[in-house]
Amino acid sequence: MISRMERAFNYVILTILAVLVLFPVGTFLVAALSPDRSGKPVGFSDFAWDNFATAWRDADFSRAMTVSLIVAVCVVAGQVILALLGGYAFGVLGVAGDKWLFPVVLLGMMISLEAIIVPLYYQFRTFGLTNSLPGIILIHLGMGVPFGIFWMRAAFRALPRSAFESAELDGAGPLRMLRSMAAPMARPAIYTLILLSFMWTWNDYFLSLVFLHGDNQTATVALGVFQGKYVTQINLMAAGGLIVAAPVLALYVVFQRKFISGMLAGAIKE
Repeated sequence: MISRMERAFNYVILTILAVLVLFPVGTFLVAALSPDRSGKPVGFSDFAWDNFATAWRDADFSRAMTVSLIVAVCVVAGQVILALLGGYAFGVLGVAGDKWLFPVVLLGMMISLEAIIVPLYYQFRTFGLTNSLPGIILIHLGMGVPFGIFWMRAAFRALPRSAFESAELDGAGPLRMLRSMAAPMARPAIYTLILLSFMWTWNDYFLSLVFLHGDNQTATVALGVFQGKYVTQINLMAAGGLIVAAPVLALYVVFQRKFISGMLAGAIKE
């Protein structure tokens, strides 16, 4: 049993941490709504809500965010499907050679993007995949699938083995067990993978800057160009930053409970 003193102490610590985390966010929001170029705080009645409209129009975020959304949705869908299949194969089926094949897959998590970006660019240019959405989607999949397989393997290994053995005795095949048992039971981990994959893809700047240009600019690159033009107008830069961050924040708010439970998936194993 937790005493009242311990509970009060926990609430005090959590309140302090919440203030420390939310204070920068609050100041950023106030700067975005300030009519002053330097982003100085003003009264509520003086908030300049049109800063967001100005940033949206001048940065052409409607086009850039559409590109980012297409890339992120395709990457998330592809990564989740491949991670489910790979994680299920390594975590439940026990494929032949997994003792050496799984470490090979993990090598994809250890390769620095900066170390391979130059040869990767020239290779993709040879195949005509630079400045194309399929090219950038393929790169994101190659960089993200190893983590997805690692993540789902841990989630599947935490599921009760007896359930799969019973289903196998009843005549269920591997794909049937994945569709009807493994995926529903590992749903929190899948939601977490969706959120992480979307966040990493949406926030990407380096790959998009190197491989995409012109009408294919993503939201993060468009934000960088916009900030270069309005470097002295802190309020507009803050408004543009909030616009680009809004989809990730909204997705996290929707899936926050599933995200937390998914982060704990694999902590308890039968």
